[in-house]
Amino acid sequence: MRRQNRQVTDLNEIRGIIDEVKVARVGMFDGKQVYIVPLNHGYEMDEEGKVIIYLHCAKVGRKIDILKDFPNVCIEIDGRHELVEADAPCDYGYYYASLIGNGTAVFVEDTDEKVHALNMVMKHQTGKEDWEYVENINKMFMST
Repeated sequence: MRRQNRQVTDLNEIRGIIDEVKVARVGMFDGKQVYIVPLNHGYEMDEEGKVIIYLHCAKVGRKIDILKDFPNVCIEIDGRHELVEADAPCDYGYYYASLIGNGTAVFVEDTDEKVHALNMVMKHQTGKEDWEYVENINKMFMST
């Protein structure tokens, strides 16, 4: 990062930024082109600060095709947007908080892990944790 004074390293601040944002942008490369897609997500963070981001998606599509062959991803989230006004155009600015990380997409196949992943997504998106899954739990999940 070029401006080290703006780098977010405090785990509580990182958690706060992730908690505020409901959509993650996932970048991937198919060997020829870069592809970026916005996805709803959930997450958990371990004691060392490692963040696991869970992404819910369909079983088929361009991103699935890419990730099967090229599982490396870049994830970006941003929020806290605020225009900084000024008298002159070049003095305007923009405040925002963003997190960018690299990881490897892993397809979750185990049913119990799928339930856990979906619980993390639903908790993040709705704040509710006590969901019941009757069917469709075998939809594909990824985690990074």
